[in-house]
Amino acid sequence: MPLQPTDSRPGTATTPTTEPPLGRRYEVAPGRRLMLHRSGTGGPTVVFLPGAGLIGLDYLNTHDKVAELTTSVLYDRAGTGWSSPAGLPRTAAEVVGELHDLLRTAAVPGPYVLVGHSLGGAYARHFAQHFPDEVAGVLLLDPFHEDIYDHAPREVREKLDRMTGQEEPPEATQEQLDTARTQITPLFAAWPDTVREQLVDYHLTAWRTGLREGRNIYDEVAYELRDAPGLPDVPLIVLSATGYDATQAQLWSEESLRDINKGKCALHAQLTASVPRGTHRVLDDAGHGFLHEERPDAVLRAISDLLSQADG
Repeated sequence: MPLQPTDSRPGTATTPTTEPPLGRRYEVAPGRRLMLHRSGTGGPTVVFLPGAGLIGLDYLNTHDKVAELTTSVLYDRAGTGWSSPAGLPRTAAEVVGELHDLLRTAAVPGPYVLVGHSLGGAYARHFAQHFPDEVAGVLLLDPFHEDIYDHAPREVREKLDRMTGQEEPPEATQEQLDTARTQITPLFAAWPDTVREQLVDYHLTAWRTGLREGRNIYDEVAYELRDAPGLPDVPLIVLSATGYDATQAQLWSEESLRDINKGKCALHAQLTASVPRGTHRVLDDAGHGFLHEERPDAVLRAISDLLSQADG
């Protein structure tokens, strides 16, 4: 959810032509197939909604732990991962409608505990707002909030406005790709051998996807959240990540990051206070992008808490 620049040009994300290393593709509409990977048994079913630029298998380690407790589901949105290509960005309504169709097509039983990260947090809220009877709980991992831009410092908003109007970054050189591979590969050291290389290759190929997915986040997606019904009366936990994040540190000064985190935490606290069973937890030792790997214990504890409340 920390403020990030957005790419102002339309694009269609590149998706692999090979079969996914885990899971399978389900046809949710003519010519539109989405990857879904399911593990575990029982309910409620936990469904992970990735952040912008991330895909289902980025959450595999957490997914495997959750599958020891209940049914757990990873998936790729259209235009990302091993799902069909799609023009980006997309509206929350489009993304959520497809996820709803996918869960029905794949015969994944509800109710669902939705785990939404960053942009995926906005989609998780939209799902809960429009399909309240199918949701047992919601966990938001440092989620986007529709008012974050307005709460950002003036210098941050001005820089965002300048960066938004820039052209899409050029293709990376082979030297840049080799350097990026060296930097990315250690992040996936804990992933199974059968998944690791394909996941690294995907991120090196589709590195623009996060920019494209987030291009309409501050206007269109924000409006959809403001215009939607309130969240249902289900347990809600929001984890705010205020620790070091390498990507954010490259974008913003330490002072700007402190102001961004202060505003973000205030909005997250406000969101949890808007429902009867909301809980806000701050992680000062995890960054935005990979908090599920930096603090898997906090994420798993939150999921376990939601499952216990749903059972109760």
